[in-house]
Amino acid sequence: MKKTFIAITALLGITLTSCSSDNNGPQTSPFELKVNDLQGDITKGNTITLDATQTYTLTGGLVVRSGATLIIPAGTTIKSSATADATSLYIAVERDATININGTAAKPVTMTSGKANPAQSDWGGLIICGNGKVNTGDNGTSEVGGLSYGGNDNADSSGSINYLKIMYTGSKFSSTKEYNGVSFFGVGSGTVVSNIYTLESGDDAVEFFGGAVNPTNLILINSYDDSFDFADGWQGTATNVYINGVTKGGVEGSNNEKNPSGATPMTNAKLINFSIIKGGATFTADEKSINFKEGGGKQAYTNLYVGNDMPVALCKLANDAGALASIAAGTFTITNYTFGTQITDFSGPKLSGTTTGALGAGAGAVLPTWADWTK
Repeated sequence: MKKTFIAITALLGITLTSCSSDNNGPQTSPFELKVNDLQGDITKGNTITLDATQTYTLTGGLVVRSGATLIIPAGTTIKSSATADATSLYIAVERDATININGTAAKPVTMTSGKANPAQSDWGGLIICGNGKVNTGDNGTSEVGGLSYGGNDNADSSGSINYLKIMYTGSKFSSTKEYNGVSFFGVGSGTVVSNIYTLESGDDAVEFFGGAVNPTNLILINSYDDSFDFADGWQGTATNVYINGVTKGGVEGSNNEKNPSGATPMTNAKLINFSIIKGGATFTADEKSINFKEGGGKQAYTNLYVGNDMPVALCKLANDAGALASIAAGTFTITNYTFGTQITDFSGPKLSGTTTGALGAGAGAVLPTWADWTK
């Protein structure tokens, strides 16, 4: 029977192509949008727009491949599968692909757990990769998702994120390989990032690996690890960041894990209008409001509020040569600040400006008015 079938196909001029389940590359078949089975590869040349009237179930990895676009309208809800392996559930954007999350204050886009009793690490999170400069090399591989990132274009655009609620993320492969709420790998300044609310991330709320994206209006609540994390030569400016529910570091900043002193471009982070409040979290004893590690790089805070419930020491300081050199050179600075009265150890940063009246993200320990849309 098999020989007869082959003979017939040869006679008709039909070419057979074998498929292998071991192929880990992008899918070549057309992407089919399914409300109850959202997963797969959106391939080059395709634009997929979700329907805001539907609630989508994420059942696997949804990957926007190079040259493709995913548009998520205001009011759209995506829930992760309640039964699938949590590490298989994520949304990722390759280099030279585009994601446009078009939420509004009245109708944010929501990405959340589909479980009846949601918790940290129920699903992965959102991963975006760009062509920005990274001091680990031009072709890094994202720690989750296995996507390439990095390049020479700090003005690169991966699209836009506006008014996004992303909750119960941070699923874990191991203690050192885990998703964040939103991970930015080499994302350039042409990408618009404004108004993100993260809740109950099983790792960091947001993390920046190089690049130069400039996020504004971030509300980071109850993260298991660090709330706001940056490394590998990030050159961005973050403005208006409200952090509440700190378990480990409120902010963690570094230059490069393997080459703290020599990796370039050196991290150069500008952090404007930040509030850090422990809230009801159980704080890890050796962590602090700010963790300055692995060379640290340049970190300049302006208008920093740290609540009364944070540890006595403001900073946890690495003692590697790069971090010590950065501190000695005065590149770790805080200008205008209000610290809780229990904070008596200010070692590390160079302090200047007013010591009272700085309200951080807008209202000190209280949720600022610009974040009212998250209520």
